[in-house]
Amino acid sequence: MSLLDELYKEIILRHYKSPHNYGPLDSANVRVKGDNPSCGDQIELMVQTDGNHITDLRFQGQGCAISQASASLMTDLVKGKSWPEALALEQQFKAMIVDGAAPTPELGDLAALSGVHKLAARVKCATLAWNALEQAAHQAGALPREPKP
Repeated sequence: MSLLDELYKEIILRHYKSPHNYGPLDSANVRVKGDNPSCGDQIELMVQTDGNHITDLRFQGQGCAISQASASLMTDLVKGKSWPEALALEQQFKAMIVDGAAPTPELGDLAALSGVHKLAARVKCATLAWNALEQAAHQAGALPREPKP
């Protein structure tokens, strides 16, 4: 295992064992629940927004190291960002996880999850929190609602 792989493994385990922004957020005005039945991952994302910015966010849930580390790292990264900034980061993250794109510098420690694209069964684990963020953006009115078929 390379030194970089060891560093990435350490980042993932650190955020899994001691997740950042974990726990209730009573002041949240947007709440979204998501799950990944294939792995048993569950998340509740709580967002406090002023309409334009994510002023605070926290998550609760359970799941594998990848899903929980991804949620922890995501909350660190998008807190304080505008909705367009947060959603641009979501697109960069999903390009890395789903398409195997190189991690962008803006993703910071989320680069630790870059190898997940090689593990098809784990892609849903890594993207669970980010899908919840996109749902939260819809609820907050930061994204137009998708038309129903």
